[in-house]
Amino acid sequence: MKLPEPFQYQQIDVGDVTINVAHAGTGRPLLLLHGYPQTHLMWHRVAPVLARDFHVICPDLRGYGDSSKPDSGPDHYAYSKREMAADLVALMQSLGYREFSVAGHDRGARVTHRLCLDHPAAVERACVMDIAPTLHMFEHTDQAFATGYYHWFFLIQPDGLPEHMIGQDPGYYLREKLRRWSAPKAEFESEAVADYVRCFSAPEAIHASCEDYRAAATIDLEHDQADRDRGRRVECPLLVLWGNKGFVNRAYDVLTVWQDYANEVEGAALDCGHFLPEEVPEAVVERLQRFFKAH
Repeated sequence: MKLPEPFQYQQIDVGDVTINVAHAGTGRPLLLLHGYPQTHLMWHRVAPVLARDFHVICPDLRGYGDSSKPDSGPDHYAYSKREMAADLVALMQSLGYREFSVAGHDRGARVTHRLCLDHPAAVERACVMDIAPTLHMFEHTDQAFATGYYHWFFLIQPDGLPEHMIGQDPGYYLREKLRRWSAPKAEFESEAVADYVRCFSAPEAIHASCEDYRAAATIDLEHDQADRDRGRRVECPLLVLWGNKGFVNRAYDVLTVWQDYANEVEGAALDCGHFLPEEVPEAVVERLQRFFKAH
């Protein structure tokens, strides 16, 4: 499955990795970042509508989809959000943009957060979907969090344990993630799910996604703590969206949490589970259009 015309696909070299990207439209640049365990296709119900008003750019993050899956050392730095963010700045520059807006879901929202911190001159406005900041979540770990987000602690296990177990039936694992994290009766496009499974089933993709989470529990926390110690916050306007039937809504006072990490925050819960762009695409489009057209 691919995003429909007029979306064009390219493989763009951004340094040590090649990023698979689909893009269309002629307005202001809007970067859309997917989450785990998906690809850029998670925007298939949103991106074509947004492309009427924006130049919409939908990449696969390093380690996911049809982008490169580089080796990673013991410090997991290759899958740090800092490296992922740097990929995307280079990607946008290759498309002719030094300034852009960005919306990210799940892991893509964590990359969005890092983009805002590391490249404040590049990011004009940003949206994060269905997350609280990584540092806040680890610092407030309790039984409810460990139960609801068990995968955070499973995927960081060493010596290939999660890779081996997921690799026994990656299709089952991925489909269960979609089912467990979405609202009851949520429907996913079968062709999109088939492509998620195609990409995720490769052993190197399973390993890369585990490295993403290992980085989140190590090097990313070091970067986040250093930023907090220096008083660095998200400077651009930040839109926070989350599902009212998901864990984030149950566990956090979401806007209050984000106000500790960003200077200008607005947002709301939407009537869905975790996968906002696929569960309530019309509501997501309306919110993104209003927010990103505001400047």
